[in-house]
Amino acid sequence: MAHVVTQACLGCKNTACVEVCPVECFHEDTISLWINPDECIDCGVCIPECPVDAIFPLVNVPEDMTEFIERNREGSERCPVILERKEPLS
Repeated sequence: MAHVVTQACLGCKNTACVEVCPVECFHEDTISLWINPDECIDCGVCIPECPVDAIFPLVNVPEDMTEFIERNREGSERCPVILERKEPLS
C-alpha cells in the first residue's frame, strides 16, 4: 500500500514531507508533489508533516479524491524526484 498526495497540495507544495521520507518517493512538478506508489513503503511519517492534510494512505483517500491515486502514479513517472525542502507556493 502507498500514500497519496491529494487536492490540498495543488498550489501549496509545502515540502516538509520530503525531508522525512526515508525512501525518496516524492516527485515535484510546478503545482504539486506526487508520491511514487511503487517506491512508497507506507511508513506514514509524511502525514503529520503536511500542514494542509493533503496526504492519505491509499485505503483512506476520500471518495471525491480517488482520481489522485492515478495522478500520483502519472506525476511520479513524469516528474523528477525532490530531495530537499523548498519554500512552499502558498
